[in-house]
Amino acid sequence: MTIVSASRRTDIPNYFGDWFFNRLDAGFACVRNPVNPRQVSRVSLAPEDVSGIVFWTKNPAGMLGRLGRLADFIYYFQFTLTGYGRDVEPYLPDKKETLVPAFRKLAQEAGADRVIWRYDPILVNDRYTPEYHRKAFCEIADRTLGCTKKVIISFVDWYGRNKKALADLGAAREEEPAQTGQEKTGLAGVLYDLAGELAFEAKKRGLVMETCAEEADLGALGIGHGCCVDKGLLERLGGRPIAAGKDRSQRLSCGCAQSVDIGAYHTCPTACRYCYAVGSRERVLANLRSCDKESPLLLGRLGAGDMVRDRE
Repeated sequence: MTIVSASRRTDIPNYFGDWFFNRLDAGFACVRNPVNPRQVSRVSLAPEDVSGIVFWTKNPAGMLGRLGRLADFIYYFQFTLTGYGRDVEPYLPDKKETLVPAFRKLAQEAGADRVIWRYDPILVNDRYTPEYHRKAFCEIADRTLGCTKKVIISFVDWYGRNKKALADLGAAREEEPAQTGQEKTGLAGVLYDLAGELAFEAKKRGLVMETCAEEADLGALGIGHGCCVDKGLLERLGGRPIAAGKDRSQRLSCGCAQSVDIGAYHTCPTACRYCYAVGSRERVLANLRSCDKESPLLLGRLGAGDMVRDRE
C-alpha cells in the first residue's frame, strides 16, 4: 500500500481538484520522473492500495463541497495560512475575507483532526519583524480556533529557485540554527525567541506546535520535531497500522514517512516568493496551458516514447 502526497510540488486542492477527482474515478494517476521525464510511474489510487492521502494547500477551494468523495480514504490537509502580504504571496486571495473562511469550511467538512495549520515558512525582514509574526499568528489562531489541533512552523530555507526573491525582500539569513544549550545570538537567537513566543500563544489556544524539517532542537520551548507525511496521524485516523519507513529522498532533518507524489513542478501559479517548486511565473502559465483534467498526468499527456510502469 502507498501513502499518496498531493502534493509537495503544487497546490492540487486549489488548482487541480477536477483532475484529482477524475483520477480517483479512474483508479490511478501517472507521474513523470523529474530527472528522466520519459520514465512514467502509474500509481494506483484504488482505496485498497492507498494507505492515506496527504494534501498540501493554501486554498482548498477546488475540493470544498466534494470531500464526501474521499469517504473510502484516510486523508488530511496541510493548510498554509500566514500573515504575509502580496509582496510575499502575490496571487493569493484576501486572507480575512477568503482564506480564513475557507480554513473554517474545510474543518467543518473534514473535521479538525484532518486539518493541520502551517504558519510557515517564517522569514524576517524590516516589514515582517518578530512582533509582526506574533501578532499575525495570534490573529489567525483566534480566527480559526477549534478548526485545527496542530500548527507547524519552519524557518525559510534558501534554495536556488528562491534565493534571489528572498534577497530582494531583504530576508535575514540564518547561517547556524539555534540549538538548546548553546548561546543564541544573531538571527538564530531572534528565531529561537520568536518560536518560544509562538509556542506560548499556541499552547494558550490548545494547539500542539511542531517544526517541519528543522535541525534546531526546540524541545525546551515545548516544540517537537514534526513531519508533513505523518504515519502516526494516518494510523490514528484510520485505526490500523501502516507499513512505511522514513522517506530517504527528503532532507535528513525531515521526519516524513515514505510517500509517492502525484503532482508536477512548475504548475502552481500562486507564485509565493519563498517557494522552491516553481521557476518563473511565465513558465508556470505556459505549463498550465498543457494541463488537461482528463489526462492521467497532471501536466501534459502521455506520448509514444513514454515508458509507463506500475509503481510497486
